[in-house]
Amino acid sequence: MKFANLGLILVIAVVFSAIDGVNTSMHVYDHEIFREVGNAFLLSGGSEGIVSSSSSSSRSSKSIEEGEIQDGRSFIRFENITFWRTEEAAAQHSSMAHSTGLVQAFIFEASDRDNIGGSAYGGQKAICCTQDLAKLEGCKLGEVIRRPSAWDLKWPTVINTQFSGDSISTEMEQAEINIPKTGMYNLFFMTCDPSLKGMVMSGKTLWKNPDGYLPGRMAPLMNFYILMSVAYVLLSVAWLFQYIRFWKDILQIQNYITLVIGLGLFEMTLWYFEYSHFNRTGTRPIAITTWVVTIGAIRKTVSRLLILSVSMGYGVVRPTLGGLTSKVILLGLTYFLASELLDIAENVGTIDDIIGKARLFLVLPDVFLDAFLILWIFTSLSKTLEQLQAKRSSVKLDIYRKFSNVLAVTVIASVAWICYEVYFKATDPFSEQWQSAWIVTAFWDILAFALLCVICYLWGPSQSSQRYAYSEEVGDEYDDEESQSLTKGATEGDLSLVKQENYVANRCDDQQDENGDDIEEGKRE
Repeated sequence: MKFANLGLILVIAVVFSAIDGVNTSMHVYDHEIFREVGNAFLLSGGSEGIVSSSSSSSRSSKSIEEGEIQDGRSFIRFENITFWRTEEAAAQHSSMAHSTGLVQAFIFEASDRDNIGGSAYGGQKAICCTQDLAKLEGCKLGEVIRRPSAWDLKWPTVINTQFSGDSISTEMEQAEINIPKTGMYNLFFMTCDPSLKGMVMSGKTLWKNPDGYLPGRMAPLMNFYILMSVAYVLLSVAWLFQYIRFWKDILQIQNYITLVIGLGLFEMTLWYFEYSHFNRTGTRPIAITTWVVTIGAIRKTVSRLLILSVSMGYGVVRPTLGGLTSKVILLGLTYFLASELLDIAENVGTIDDIIGKARLFLVLPDVFLDAFLILWIFTSLSKTLEQLQAKRSSVKLDIYRKFSNVLAVTVIASVAWICYEVYFKATDPFSEQWQSAWIVTAFWDILAFALLCVICYLWGPSQSSQRYAYSEEVGDEYDDEESQSLTKGATEGDLSLVKQENYVANRCDDQQDENGDDIEEGKRE
């Protein structure tokens, strides 16, 4: 029998365990089954980026459980780890035997992945020590091959657990492994005993960073969401000031912008509280996570429909969307459903509960709808620009040209970033660049906020908003409206058409009165 390539095995195992590590720092194992890989049986216990301990002082487990989370210590703790073997395997041994089966827990940093396993004759690779390897490398027969790390001879760390006699189960000792070096750490439970085939495991492990249980790649996002919340607060204050100042001239499109700003602020705040809870407890709160995911899906849906409506000229060029309203609403409901399902699958519960095909099934509708929206937005924007150019509406044409340029830059930046994400993940199969992985998530929130700020600037509340809202209702013969910007109030001394007509009428009446008085005076003379 040829053994599988160990490097490929570890790549696949680390990738799947890294996905699980993103979701929680408390890894729970509920009767997990060991898989046969090469000449060993193994079970992935998780993978996370961990920052080295910043404090050398040791504190008891009790003090940490009482709430002293930010103690500067980093560790992996094993709690209630229990192994069960089959009754047939247990019956093969005598009840008087002291040791009848060995299970090893390996903790190693990603750069030390080649220190586990060895080569036999013919270039074949094995995880467990064989008779040939025992002669070549001096390993112990029946155990996983381990070579000391270059940065610390004690690593990779191994914890041995043995079955006794004909017992069906055995419990691993309570252990807490201190993390001396910053890196991506992986945990595997392995056994080289063929009689332990079909073994299952239960229990949990806690992975802690110096500032809490939040995984290392996610920790910077908690501070990022604080900054984003502050940014949304500042934008809200500036927008509400203008909104209250010109509340009599508010357009419907500006109400939708207000809704998007409020949803963005609410979403960023909820994300911070969700991460804060995660950092304190090591698990994601399902209720808060579901709420923040739903608010985010609503915000993304309303934002995209807002951009589509603006591109169609709603609120500035046309008073309503007409027959397109039902189609826009249907598209919005479809996009919300697709986005909600995808975000729940990625953030709520355990990611490993969803197999690859199911996740792909949820991603494809979201990607397709985004592409369809982009196509519809630019098609509508092109028609709106043609209409404004035909009507010679210079001010509105200038605003829409700026808006189209910003959208073009946004789409180019999005495509470029997607390409970067693919490159980032393809060149980092072991997640060794986990400390910068948070930027991939943060970019999309920054891009959405920047686009929202541009929309607020172009369509902010002003004294002239309502007056210049629907130019087609006034008529094409009056082109004086283009003398002022949509976002600026009228200058002093500016007279509306009504005032001009009243002014002319009053002047004519005064002139008639003066002529009438002259005629009467002439008659009297």
